[in-house]
Amino acid sequence: MTTVDTLINKSDNGLGFPNHTNNHNLVWKGNLDCVAFEKTAIKNKLLAVDKPCYFVKVAEKVGVTNDGFLTTADSATVGQLELLTSIAPITSQQLGDSSFLSCYGVKYAYMTGAMAGGIASEEMVIALGREKILSSFGAGGLTPERLEAAIQKIQQALPHHPYAFNLIHSPNDMAVERRAVDLYLKYGVRIVEASAFLDLTPNIVYYRVAGLSLNDANQIEIKNKVIAKISRREVASKFMQPAPPRILQELLQQGLITELQAKLAAQVPIADDITVEADSGGHTDNRPLVCLLSSIIALRDEIQAQYKTSPLRAGYQPIRVGAAGGIATPESALAAFMMGAAYVVTGSVNQACLESGACEHTKKLLAQAEMADVTMAPAGDMFEMGVKVQVLKRGTMFPMRAQKLYELYRSYNSIEEIPAAEREKLEKQVFRKTIAEVWEGTAAYLSQKNPEKLGKAVNNPKLKMALIFRWYLGLSSRWSTAAEKGREVDYQIWCGPAMGSFNDWVRGSYLADANNRHVVDVANHIMTGAAFLYRVQSLKIQGMQIPDYYLQYRPVR
Repeated sequence: MTTVDTLINKSDNGLGFPNHTNNHNLVWKGNLDCVAFEKTAIKNKLLAVDKPCYFVKVAEKVGVTNDGFLTTADSATVGQLELLTSIAPITSQQLGDSSFLSCYGVKYAYMTGAMAGGIASEEMVIALGREKILSSFGAGGLTPERLEAAIQKIQQALPHHPYAFNLIHSPNDMAVERRAVDLYLKYGVRIVEASAFLDLTPNIVYYRVAGLSLNDANQIEIKNKVIAKISRREVASKFMQPAPPRILQELLQQGLITELQAKLAAQVPIADDITVEADSGGHTDNRPLVCLLSSIIALRDEIQAQYKTSPLRAGYQPIRVGAAGGIATPESALAAFMMGAAYVVTGSVNQACLESGACEHTKKLLAQAEMADVTMAPAGDMFEMGVKVQVLKRGTMFPMRAQKLYELYRSYNSIEEIPAAEREKLEKQVFRKTIAEVWEGTAAYLSQKNPEKLGKAVNNPKLKMALIFRWYLGLSSRWSTAAEKGREVDYQIWCGPAMGSFNDWVRGSYLADANNRHVVDVANHIMTGAAFLYRVQSLKIQGMQIPDYYLQYRPVR
């Protein structure tokens, strides 16, 4: 019986090729001096992904070269050497949807997602933007003054380069959303990453519709781009369709949009891109990407089949669907692209980079994290709703303490109902101040920022308790960015398992040291590595036996 092993010609460098690999009557022509036969040299030829690879057999030895050319065999060339196979060049720019590159003026179908509280900092956005890589500033949780300063700084540094700003859903304080949208419209921020939305709000619709107009050719122009980050089909479907008429009517009555813009809004979806967020850091449903991505792509196809191409659209482009959550290595990026992702989004791994707004202590913890070092904990912004965020559990007691606060909230209707012993533990171990002092500080803050909510809390003991607990939940993430001394065990560090897989990948390389991690380097290595892996996997699909040595991509300066 003929087995696979008997069909493989093995060389001393470990490469094995099926008999009669090249069936196209082609030969390779070139200088034999440029053919590599040693393992390291062959690996370098494979790594030159922007050049073709020719596999030749010379005197029973398999070699690889990027040079020379293919031509039709003739009597003069047959017998000199055997061409086993060849593979065309591939660049990182070819991965994903090319329309993502042209739409946003970027070099990769790759972006970095927003991390709230300025963790996705101005420095991060600027560093990536200068290299034509899209990055979203982490606007969530920042004051309008801080956000405005960030807009000015980024726009000054990137007048002709790509950047985005996050718009995070704030169901407990819709005014926060509105203030952010007002600033984005005031300063002409043209790309917004919408995240944590449970439904469409007038604010995200306002941002989108306010950027609609007709050009000289009487076609719709969409100036305000929306990249919606979602993890549920029902939410994705809302962003894939035009704005609800009731919201458009509200905006019209408030004089925020024109009749023409309302008419145009009925012909375009809310989002240009849908980022499928799987098992990520921060707000997440912990969905597996392999299940979620294909489901959302199918949903996109179903919804867009219902809408005919508008004759007013200038260069109609179907909604792109990208992948986020777990993207941290070349393998995970390539897997997403092979499943149909138009682009990929990284998150947790960027938080450990020098440009992030996280403090040094946090970055060191992240650089040591393993995949199992994460857990779910109550979210500060949606505490009463029971929403959770994924955080780092290594080196911090925040997850355990936050969960305890939520259990107390569920069990009692007011602070006064909580047993005295439990209240004492809260004051000594969690708050490190009396409950009265915590409420005093909370009330002072609300009196300036949200007096309406303060008024409600005075007559609602359950709400007052939630606000007291949210004092800890809100400050814990700020302690992490501000390097609050003595509060290290209370740091809230948003993190997904991707951080652990990234650390596994870079172990032994220069990126293992947190002091060497730059966001541009990380992006370049992930995308270059993905292109390299595509190349070697293509060879494997042809039936070639390739040892593990050739299948690994490790970051090198």
